[in-house]
Amino acid sequence: MKNSQVQRPFSPDHPQCFPKLFTISAPAGAGKTTLIRMLEEEFSHAFVKTTSVTTRQPRQGEIPGKDYHFVSKDVFEKLLHKEDFLEWIFLFGQYYGTSAQEIEKIWQLGKHAIAIIDVQGALAIRCKMMSVAIFIAPPSHEELARRLTARGSEEGVQRKARLEHSPEELAVAHQFDYIIINDVLDRAYAVLKSIFIAEEHRNTL
Repeated sequence: MKNSQVQRPFSPDHPQCFPKLFTISAPAGAGKTTLIRMLEEEFSHAFVKTTSVTTRQPRQGEIPGKDYHFVSKDVFEKLLHKEDFLEWIFLFGQYYGTSAQEIEKIWQLGKHAIAIIDVQGALAIRCKMMSVAIFIAPPSHEELARRLTARGSEEGVQRKARLEHSPEELAVAHQFDYIIINDVLDRAYAVLKSIFIAEEHRNTL
């Protein structure tokens, strides 16, 4: 779906506001998935998390259709030709993309859409449409390495590649609307929650 076709309806709960798109980006291991799960538990009535399309293999505990739509590279490339993606990226040898049609469906429900995407994807979206861009940063590179090792979802080579990529991600954090340092989880969540509440009630007329 072409970006020009993505339309925002009024929110039935807050008639003065349009449903919004929130993008959440962070280096791998910074804790963005945990923070979004906490937000989902408290604000499921107000937003829906988009499900990105990817060609990578599912990690342990990930649910197809909920965490990601897992597809083959052939299927992904066909979707590219159909212009179905609002943004897409080829990263660490795999494709990732965000469907414009899915965001529109969420907005038609009168809810906000939250997309967990790479920094390049978040910045690409900002060039096309209004969004609330949030960057989750680790307290230090050492802590990021510790967390990435502790979660155990990547092999040594993949983990090394993600750690080496993190300085590039941190270098563009200043282009986001908000930066949250995830040093203490509860404190970071309190900041994320306050941002979401404030933006939910921002008058966009």
